[in-house]
Amino acid sequence: MKRLTLLRAALLGLLLSGCASAPDAPTLLRQALFGLGETATASLLREPVWTRDTPDVVLLLATPEVDDGLGVSQSRFTESLSRALLAPSDGPQVIDWAPEMQDSDSRDNQWLLETRLSADGPRLTLSDRELLPYALHMRLRRLGDSEPQWEETLFGAFDATAL
Repeated sequence: MKRLTLLRAALLGLLLSGCASAPDAPTLLRQALFGLGETATASLLREPVWTRDTPDVVLLLATPEVDDGLGVSQSRFTESLSRALLAPSDGPQVIDWAPEMQDSDSRDNQWLLETRLSADGPRLTLSDRELLPYALHMRLRRLGDSEPQWEETLFGAFDATAL
């Protein structure tokens, strides 16, 4: 009887300590995508093409194109990129953009950011993991203009275990 009481107390203690422990670290996919988003943000903000103060700029984030071969969902990539763009305290405002907004009254502080995340070659097999090379193509243009004011392509590789 004493043994059963001690066992119950020990199990209860383990259960409570598990609930009080630190939360799990972000998933590998989330870390990989957020890292890519941070790199994209740094690249975009390094030499801005707009003339206004960056906090006054509104980035309209177009729905990205995401290569199915990467195993990354469009919504996951959009969320990570949006979070990274919103992270800098002196960064721009970010709004999801829809094609029907094309005819709306565009202002001189609105910029459309178009992105495409694509596979950039076959899987690379290392001794302990596989890497998926990617290319992130970014175009920034004024709403209503067809030609971009800024373009950049970032290259890298995701660890396949993170995907």
